[in-house]
Amino acid sequence: MRYELYYWSGIQGRGEFVRLALEDAGADYVDVARERGDEAMEPFLLGDRAGLRPFAPPFLKAGRTVLAQTALILAWLGPRLGLVPEGAAARLQAQQLQLTVSDLVAEAHDTHHPLAAGLYYEDQREAAARCAAQFRRQRLPKFLGYFEQVLAQGDGQHALAAHSYVDLSLFQVVGGLHYAFPRAMRRLRPKLPRLHALAARVADRPNVAAYLASPRRLAFNEQGIFRHYPELDG
Repeated sequence: MRYELYYWSGIQGRGEFVRLALEDAGADYVDVARERGDEAMEPFLLGDRAGLRPFAPPFLKAGRTVLAQTALILAWLGPRLGLVPEGAAARLQAQQLQLTVSDLVAEAHDTHHPLAAGLYYEDQREAAARCAAQFRRQRLPKFLGYFEQVLAQGDGQHALAAHSYVDLSLFQVVGGLHYAFPRAMRRLRPKLPRLHALAARVADRPNVAAYLASPRRLAFNEQGIFRHYPELDG
């Protein structure tokens, strides 16, 4: 199976969670927009194709199957790429954790766009400062503390009983949050030893390490989900 990943070409964004799974598994895939331009997504997004169209990228095409929504894509890919333990219970747990990751990612995004996604950051600086302060003080420790507890209650090294797409997503979240909120993350780091150790282990996985060292891994920037505005870091 050759997979086609559709996501905006200039940012990591939500597509990176799917891309990390494909890279870690050594899957045969094409990053369509990066090869053909963002306009390659238009037939799907504008409804020129028959069937239910995605609302927004990322979406994945595999044969005739087209799936959108990051958590759903990963739940479907997980068994096919060997990135989730066997059994219905483990797969449901993985999906639950991934949806919680999605909640965290959405709240991280809202720190710089608290009023409207269609407005520029410069149009909502005051509201962003209030939102980011609340995120740093309450929401960030709560989310990351939860994932630290998940690791502690398991084998201490994985979100589930073995390496999974959830581990890859937690790696991406830790990296993104360190980029966006370096001061806040430095303060929290002593309380999150397992989570940071997990991120280090994922970065050392051969396929992930090769990907991170390649031009396919775009840098975090101020167009994506995780943005570094010093004034939002306290």
